[in-house]
Amino acid sequence: MSRYLAPSKIGLLALVELYIEGAVPNNAIIPVINFLTSHLLDCSLTGPSPSPAEQWKKAENTIKLAVSVQHFEELLAPFAAVDRLPGRSLWDRFLEKLWGIDSLHTLHEFFDQLPNLLARTKAELREMAARGEDLPSSGGVLLARNSPFGVFVRRSHLEFTKLHFDDVAELWKMFVKYRQPTAGYWRRRNPHYGRLSFDSVLMDGEHEWGRQTDEIAVAAYGNMLLLDGQDAALPVSTDDIESLLEFQIEQVQNQRPVSETFEEQSCRPELVTLPQVRLHTLMSSFSDSWRSGEFPAAFDHLHRYFDYTMQNRDRLFYQYALLNLAIVQSDFGCHKEAVATMLEAISTAKENRDTTCLNFALNWFFHFGRAHPNLVKELEDNSMLGSGKELLAFLRAKAKETGMWILWSSALLSEAKLGLANGESISAALESMARSSQIIVDKNVKTMIGPQLSLGIALWDRLGMAVMSNMTCKVFLRCHVHSSIFDDQLKLTCRMAGMLAGRGQYDEAYATLERVDTNSLRSAKASQYWHLYRGLLKLRRDLHHNNLGSADTLLSQLLQNTPENIEADLVFIIDTLHIEAFVRRKDFDAAFTKIDRLISELREDDRDSSLRIRLLLIKAHLFDCVGRPERGFTLAMRAASMAWRARLLALLWQAVGALANILNALGEFAAAERLLVAVLPRCLETDVAYSAGTLYNLLADARVGMVGEMGKKGGGRGGASSSERGRMVTVMMGRAHGALDAAFECFSAVEDVNRRCEVMAKKATLFRAEGDLVRADGCADTYLRLWDEELARKG
Repeated sequence: MSRYLAPSKIGLLALVELYIEGAVPNNAIIPVINFLTSHLLDCSLTGPSPSPAEQWKKAENTIKLAVSVQHFEELLAPFAAVDRLPGRSLWDRFLEKLWGIDSLHTLHEFFDQLPNLLARTKAELREMAARGEDLPSSGGVLLARNSPFGVFVRRSHLEFTKLHFDDVAELWKMFVKYRQPTAGYWRRRNPHYGRLSFDSVLMDGEHEWGRQTDEIAVAAYGNMLLLDGQDAALPVSTDDIESLLEFQIEQVQNQRPVSETFEEQSCRPELVTLPQVRLHTLMSSFSDSWRSGEFPAAFDHLHRYFDYTMQNRDRLFYQYALLNLAIVQSDFGCHKEAVATMLEAISTAKENRDTTCLNFALNWFFHFGRAHPNLVKELEDNSMLGSGKELLAFLRAKAKETGMWILWSSALLSEAKLGLANGESISAALESMARSSQIIVDKNVKTMIGPQLSLGIALWDRLGMAVMSNMTCKVFLRCHVHSSIFDDQLKLTCRMAGMLAGRGQYDEAYATLERVDTNSLRSAKASQYWHLYRGLLKLRRDLHHNNLGSADTLLSQLLQNTPENIEADLVFIIDTLHIEAFVRRKDFDAAFTKIDRLISELREDDRDSSLRIRLLLIKAHLFDCVGRPERGFTLAMRAASMAWRARLLALLWQAVGALANILNALGEFAAAERLLVAVLPRCLETDVAYSAGTLYNLLADARVGMVGEMGKKGGGRGGASSSERGRMVTVMMGRAHGALDAAFECFSAVEDVNRRCEVMAKKATLFRAEGDLVRADGCADTYLRLWDEELARKG
């Protein structure tokens, strides 16, 4: 089997010749060029990222072209040839080219004249002039050497010159078989066609050899000329097979279903019997079972892969089976077994000097260690793999040396993510992200766009710029979905839904989740993630509605998930919502116990600093709920200091709010008001309505406290300043009402019943203190109506 050349490539070369000779009519130029470019170029001409349907169609057309010449007939038969008699189609002209190659010698001549299709360089023209040769005329159409067609012609000529005689003879036989289905049509168009016209050597020697001609033909070709011949080689090249198998495995890994047409074409008996195809088929079946959550079937396919490699004494790809086995064991929850298997994969990759597998295994080990630090702590202590930074530096250097662009970009993004998690320099993280982006653009690594933009969204969230994160998420979902894997699409869709829920747009958030392709959600892991995130949104909404019965039901299901089967960040979100449920039930002891346990676990695991800050703020809030806000002063100060160092601005504004609440409790209302006025505009940029509502509520408390201080200070003064003091009190009370209105609007957006009722109670109290009983009664009616609506909704 040839590495690059195949009968279909000869057909493409013949079609290129027809185009250069001017045989293609004007109405067929565009279809012919599109046909050629679709089979010669990997990129799409219709857009930067073709849809999955277009990708499958291209793969199916590639198979049709590789196994049958009829694909050319579908293109060329409707058009008439320009340079032949009327009634002759472009298909007839194409067959004239194919049947003109009537011997192995003619096949050599066909490839030898390919350089004549290319435009001569200036150096070649000077050499021809020095030798006294005639310079080519400038009237014909020639191909530029760097054009897509020129590159194809040059590579075809080069690959043919590299072939040994046996390979050339095999290519000739495959071409004869590939062309044979057109023999009946060609016989009707050419009366001189004979039974041996496929080989001019046999036809010319028939008068000399006589009856022995058939024996010579059988000795040369066997029974491959029969339509049902079973011993003929498949008319495809190794390059075609590998590209199709890589495409199929890529689609399976992206959780896209395999079309029936493609499966029928790619599962031909001739293909499946090839050793490399057999291995790829087993790995493809494994990937399909793994993504579908059928772990017994996945293990069975892996074991068959092991048996097949050992039976054929082929350990060249043995380490990849170990790599996939470790991944399956990790997904199945067998983490200790996964570590042992991955260490064996690393050892095997070193033994086989497979740098690619070794780098990917080390990359997996790094991410696994970040998710399960306890399991790899002993390995890092013994310096078998080194620390996370050292491992990433090694992976980055090796990926650059070996040209593994995906791994290089992934290592840079991991460095940036690790720096952000440790609260290090933002500029260093941006530098790593910029270098990764350059690799993605220069090397056209489209699959890494999802992780790149996902980290960018996380960075904008940390900086409190929700507009940028929202825009980045929309750019991905609108422009880069088709060129990325489904896992990235699902996670960024859930991130978009989370941002909408943060603004109180729950219906839009649910609609965003529902727009996910249901066919892609057939995968067990993707379906679990989707349902889990949807459950988190519903749980948050139930807690805001104070629907504790439904919240407990959801929590009982969500708490069954552990870091062994879902991401640790989602587990942390579930734990924080569990704590909020304890607080709403007034079970503060259980809340304190769980917070202390989570803080100790995060300290031991050296997790993301943002998680520790969130827990400190939750604990400070618990002290406020039990009436001891002063005890949370140290926690709030520590949270603010950590958030400032790590530039976690969204958490910094919450920490400042916690400090303002403590200042209110200590009677320092003016200081609290200054802090809140300074941070509220930046807090609004985060688009987190609940946090903004909390700060507005605290601002109202500070301003009411300042009104009380004005009354105390003014009580000892004379009547000369009473009017001025009254005006200041009126202005400050108006500002307090404005803050309460803004808080009510924010809490209404997120549908938090308790906080809305709290704001209405405060407004009613203020109106009653001002003597405005009508408005006070209106606020009291609103308070009662809110509770009645909530009870009616529950009922």
